Amino acid sequence: MGQANKFMPELTKLFYRTRHGRIILGDSLEVLRNEIPPQSVDLIMTSPPFGLVRKKDYGNVAADKYIEWFRPFAKAFYRTLKPHGSLVIDIGGSWIPGQPTRSLYHYELLLMLCREFNFHLAQEFFWWNPARLPTPAEWVTVRRIRVKDAINCIWWLSPTPWPKASNRRVLQPYSESMKELLVKGYKPKMRPSGHDISNKFGTDNGAAIPPNLLALAHTESNSLYIRYCRDHGIKPHPARFPVDLPEFFIRMLTDKQDLVVDPFAGSCVTGEAAEKTNRKWICCELVPEYVEGALGRFQPGRISEYRTLKVKDGQTENFYRAFKPGLMWNGGDEALLLKDGGTKRVARKGTSTGSTNKYRPAEEKPLQMKLLESQKAYGNKRRGMKKARVD
Repeated sequence: MGQANKFMPELTKLFYRTRHGRIILGDSLEVLRNEIPPQSVDLIMTSPPFGLVRKKDYGNVAADKYIEWFRPFAKAFYRTLKPHGSLVIDIGGSWIPGQPTRSLYHYELLLMLCREFNFHLAQEFFWWNPARLPTPAEWVTVRRIRVKDAINCIWWLSPTPWPKASNRRVLQPYSESMKELLVKGYKPKMRPSGHDISNKFGTDNGAAIPPNLLALAHTESNSLYIRYCRDHGIKPHPARFPVDLPEFFIRMLTDKQDLVVDPFAGSCVTGEAAEKTNRKWICCELVPEYVEGALGRFQPGRISEYRTLKVKDGQTENFYRAFKPGLMWNGGDEALLLKDGGTKRVARKGTSTGSTNKYRPAEEKPLQMKLLESQKAYGNKRRGMKKARVD
């Protein structure tokens, strides 16, 4: 295992090395353009800063400027991916400032990647976090005019319509109803929808093909990473995805010793998943504190401790339940809908109405954006000095 290095003003610097991978502190564009050979990467697995209304410490870009900011990364991604490699982007949605309507920035990103850079959309996935709090609070819990936003979009793209992949790597256990069907048998028939259910449907293949809805509760509170950050006085990264998310795509889309890259690594969750599955990996991150905390994921002999099984009533919980709409519909009287659609906040007893717009973007740039801009300025200056010497 490697040793951590102090942050230096260079654009990129090796911060840590493991058996299979490297953590790079610095500008991922520099790494993608100058340090990774063309068509050498099997999978880019990443969760870039979302185009949110309110600024976050990890460096998100405003939704209306997101496409222009992402464009040079898209070009670098296409350059470094192998012809049959994959680009997987976990990206959350955003709300229009001051109103309960959604931004289209993540769909515009998808269209840009496909139309401008010739990526192919292999499939869209949706990460459902059953434990997500009811947000945005103003529209969901105060005015009660929207339901909670608990889904992230995941775009799986490739330079080819035929990226290498196998769903046999990510099978899931049969449900109890499917197990019962396999025991009792099934009568082949044509469904009203026109689907012909043949006798092969009753074949026991040992496991089920998963859907493109990934149910992963994000409830990490006492993992090795969290304990390491707490013990070393480090603030954990505020927007981590669970390690099972990148591991799903790493297993399905790559082989052992393939190269996995995360250009927006944060606390290096992708690196942890790649290390555990014996893939080579590179994680790039701008903020020193985040990579310092990431060291908690790679303590010698401890990588296997991350996976925790939820236990309920003495048995492992294999499935999250998505409740059928209508379970609470009982035919009772319903309060009339607000004719203004909730434009005015209705004061609850003992409270005041308050502001109608609490989603104003902050003026101060977050730390990660400041670092990126300063390092780009440093790089431009250095390149200018080299060019002057050549001239």
